[in-house]
Amino acid sequence: MSLRRVLPVFASVALGLVLIVFLIRVGKTDVGSTLRQLQHVSRFVFIKLVLLNGLLIYLSTEKWRIVDATLRGSSDLVPSRITSFAVSSAGMAMGLILPVQLGMAAARTFGTYLYGRALKRGTAGTVFEQSFDLLVVALLSVASGATWLCGGGGVAWTACASAMIVLAMLAVEPAFRLVQRLPTCKPKHPTPDDPTPVRTQRERLLARALGSCSELMHSNAVSASLARRLLLLSTVRFGVVVLMAGQTAEAIHSPIPLWQMGAAIPFVVIATAFALTPGGIGVNEVTSATALKLFGTPLDFGVQWALANRVLGIVVCYFVAACALAMLGVERIIAAGTLGANGKTGPEKVCSNVESRSAMDRNDPRSARSRKNVAASECGKRDQ
Repeated sequence: MSLRRVLPVFASVALGLVLIVFLIRVGKTDVGSTLRQLQHVSRFVFIKLVLLNGLLIYLSTEKWRIVDATLRGSSDLVPSRITSFAVSSAGMAMGLILPVQLGMAAARTFGTYLYGRALKRGTAGTVFEQSFDLLVVALLSVASGATWLCGGGGVAWTACASAMIVLAMLAVEPAFRLVQRLPTCKPKHPTPDDPTPVRTQRERLLARALGSCSELMHSNAVSASLARRLLLLSTVRFGVVVLMAGQTAEAIHSPIPLWQMGAAIPFVVIATAFALTPGGIGVNEVTSATALKLFGTPLDFGVQWALANRVLGIVVCYFVAACALAMLGVERIIAAGTLGANGKTGPEKVCSNVESRSAMDRNDPRSARSRKNVAASECGKRDQ
């Protein structure tokens, strides 16, 4: 690995650590006291954090599976729910050590490599479903800004946030029609005048991903009802994030009102989405403490909560990811034992695999029928 590639990595890590140290100094936070509180977190609070994190990943997985149903071809295999959950949990864990923008997309791209159309289903599908998360936090940031300007409290923020979500639900269909009228973005292909429009492999992959996103937006399979459903799931997912923030405050006995965390989190998510540090380290904590202070939380409480949220988030996220990978391993062992007991190997295993995965996709009858045709074709080749 060249120095040009290693240097930006070290620079981003150093920047994140500098921001953390700066925040601790400004907030005059007792790091030792925070660590002692984290060591004595009750098991009940930890279990609630694990369950909420699992629900968060489940909602993200469902959104991705909804989008994946519109992206995959008739001959593409369908990953099971456990596989999808494990891949998403691994992506969330990777988002703690990679830039947040890359973690989930990279995990799902690798996770769907053996299922077909990895770049389209993994990268483009993730970018599309996560765009609704950004849309929700963008709308709620407007509600938070209005609450701060008016000097309102929890009732004002709740009313503004609810109004923004309702307006978004009503505006989905006209906005969706407007987007579909826009011209599609297609990757360039070599021409006599410009034989190398895309020069590097990275640029080619980026062009293909952007082209897949544009194709998805203009696809007949994507409808306003689908967009409204994704928006609703993203809203529920935001609520789970707020509840997790409240559990972190309870774990360190920090008296931060839940509505203040809900009002601050949209700014944190937006700042972290554009952060270049691994997992948004430093940027996340500085934005959290600053936003909480704007809504009335003392800076030292905000810094303490931000640091505790980082530590607990890492522990809980990797714990859930380990459990999900263990479940995936058990599923694979059971599937291998079942195929071995039936004496199916080689082409017979392919037939059984295709048939079982087509049965999983009960929400797409057209796709299921196509997969049965593929299974029949594979079995016919075996017989010949």
